[in-house]
Amino acid sequence: KYTKFLISYYWINSLGQETSICNISKHIDIPSGQENKTATRSYIHRLEPLESTSATGTYYCKVKWDDIQKRGNGVFVLARGTGHTDTSSGWEMLITLTTVLAALSITATALLLWKRKAMCHLVSCPEQVLCPRRNQLNILKEKVETQLPSARPPPPPPP
Repeated sequence: KYTKFLISYYWINSLGQETSICNISKHIDIPSGQENKTATRSYIHRLEPLESTSATGTYYCKVKWDDIQKRGNGVFVLARGTGHTDTSSGWEMLITLTTVLAALSITATALLLWKRKAMCHLVSCPEQVLCPRRNQLNILKEKVETQLPSARPPPPPPP
């Protein structure tokens, strides 16, 4: 009586609707000497890749004999729109960004050094100046102005 049975796989969606996946009929021969004993059999059913997020729900299997039906506890499956994403491109982007920033840093440093060198050549002073620093430029201007007072008219008195 229990050697012939039907295994059914199905799922129930979030609306409570049952959708059949497949049905498999089985007929098991009982070996001699094993009559009237409980036996356990395992059957594996693999799902194909889920096609959409609407496949989210609880998946069940049930076994039906002539007069008895047993259902498993079910497995909840959450189907998402995006699967595994490869993160190796993150390393490529990090290396590219680091290279670009290093190149910009080197270029900016070279431009600053070039500008500083050009400023040294523009300063004319009776003394020999190799390269003025930030405050030296103002000191040199003051020296030039004190040497040539007639070059500029005196500032007007404050109101």
